[in-house]
Amino acid sequence: VQLQASGGGLVQAGGSLRLSCVVSAPNRKRYPMGWFRQAPGKDREFVSSISWSGASTQYGEPVRGRFTISRDHAKNTVYLQMNRLEYDDTAVYYCAADSLSPPNTPAQDLGVTPGDYHYWGQGTQVTVSS
Repeated sequence: VQLQASGGGLVQAGGSLRLSCVVSAPNRKRYPMGWFRQAPGKDREFVSSISWSGASTQYGEPVRGRFTISRDHAKNTVYLQMNRLEYDDTAVYYCAADSLSPPNTPAQDLGVTPGDYHYWGQGTQVTVSS
């Protein structure tokens, strides 16, 4: 499984960015996906997750109401739309695949810790200027 994240950059506070994660999985495996972030000196933090169907989603408290996760199966891509960005959103953002949970995991069971995920992309830097 290969995950390629992109879309990071420098943006002013209050602005928006959309991150993309292209998923290359063998045999058309159907994985729930997640986004995490890690700021310098801090632990990796849960941002959002989504079931394979897209019907179920979860968000970390700091981003709820500002970020939206989605996926496009035709493009094998998972997106993270980030609006009303804040200085504290500055971090390296990683996408990740959960290879053990069922494809249509309900929202309450979607993974929210790094240990719930088994494949990771390389990360994309998001910097928000105040």
